[in-house]
Amino acid sequence: MKILLLGEYSNVHATLAEGLKQLGHKVTVASNGDFWKNYPADISLKRKPGKIGGIEFMARLAVILPKLTGYDIVQLINPMFMELKAERLFGIYRYLKKHNKRIVLGAFGMDYYWVKTCTYDKPLRYSDFNIGPQTRTNADAVIEQADWMNTPKERLNKLIACECDGIVAGLYEYWVCYKNDFCGKTVFIPFPIKSQKTTGTLKKNGHKLRLFIGINKSRSEYKGTDIMLKAAEAIVKKYPEKVELERAESVPFKEYEKMMNGSDAILDQLYSYTPAMNALLAMSKGIICIGGGEEENYQIINEDKLHPIVNVTPSYQNVYEQLERLILMPDDTIALMKRQSAEYVKKHHDYIKVAKQYADFYDKILANKHDI
Repeated sequence: MKILLLGEYSNVHATLAEGLKQLGHKVTVASNGDFWKNYPADISLKRKPGKIGGIEFMARLAVILPKLTGYDIVQLINPMFMELKAERLFGIYRYLKKHNKRIVLGAFGMDYYWVKTCTYDKPLRYSDFNIGPQTRTNADAVIEQADWMNTPKERLNKLIACECDGIVAGLYEYWVCYKNDFCGKTVFIPFPIKSQKTTGTLKKNGHKLRLFIGINKSRSEYKGTDIMLKAAEAIVKKYPEKVELERAESVPFKEYEKMMNGSDAILDQLYSYTPAMNALLAMSKGIICIGGGEEENYQIINEDKLHPIVNVTPSYQNVYEQLERLILMPDDTIALMKRQSAEYVKKHHDYIKVAKQYADFYDKILANKHDI
């Protein structure tokens, strides 16, 4: 197949492209590298800020768009698949639909169905937009609600979701938000991870447990890293002889990964049911994930034995308690969790295994089997 992966979130498309190429498919990634994270792309869609940057970008698109035609599959990372206003993306989407065989929409992050479902329907016990029956009122959540509901972004998301040939959800949470409205064409496929050599050393008596946290300053409250950081700092203060903490703040991916290497555990998204790309990458290195490990996560991948994630619920007290429980565990228990973390990723998220699931999905779409 000839496949175009358009846009990027946390290295999903770049990693998927590697897997699909290993299977013999011809794959092009066109993206902005996910902003400052700077993931690789075959066609750069980076743009400079401001009006002048927008004008320059539109001029470049006139040259780039003809290169984005003739594909069997075009997969969009999100309804907002380029750094343009939604109003401009309507025409680009229609161009892509007209000049390629099939369109697939990724449910990988922020979009209308995620915002609307978690704000109003609340099928999840907690999310970026609700804690139980209560809607979150933090500034970031309110901004996203205003940005996606009753706006051109909502209309664009609805149009693409209704017209596209398939929808792929990368996390249990996103699958929940699409499956009812688009059950006939929505599938869950785990995120792809290129397994790494284990970088963490086995914790031994007298060695401190190394905690790692990545912080995006502009999204800290929304993702819960503010709460996780405070809990981790309190634990370090209480047990300075047992634990240490390293933090990476809004750094490019290569530097982020280098800083992560050698850690024993990573604190990831507080309001998630499941580990996402950064946590999965860490787990592939034998680093324990402290974050989303709800039962639904294991059920959707049919895993009843490997449960290596330290699941936390969205409160300071719970994060503190789970951290304390972890650092007081025997060294051999921590070593087992580290090994199981790597096994878990290899079993469910290996980039070639995941690419095969995508290829099978694409084949069904191309064969016009709509009841997927």
